[in-house]
Amino acid sequence: MMAESKIGEVTHYFDKIGVAIVKLSAPLKVGESIKVKGATTDFEQVVESMQVDHKEVESAKSGDELGVKVSEKAREGDEVLKAE
Repeated sequence: MMAESKIGEVTHYFDKIGVAIVKLSAPLKVGESIKVKGATTDFEQVVESMQVDHKEVESAKSGDELGVKVSEKAREGDEVLKAE
C-alpha cells in the first residue's frame, strides 16, 4: 500500500464538462496519479490535463486553484490525495 498525502480539496464540480476545481495545498503535475476521496466519492486517476485561469498548465503550486478533468463525479469538500 502506497502512502497518500492530501494535496488539495475540491471546491467546485462542473457536471456537464466533468471538471473539478481543486484548491491545492501542495504542488501537482500532469502525469501524476491522484485519488479523490469523500463521503460518497472514491476513485483514482492520472492527471491528464489541468488549467489555471483557463490556461493549460503542466504543473501548479500550493495555493493555486485549478481545473482538473476527472473520470468520475467529484463533490465539494472531497479530499484530493497524491500517492507517494
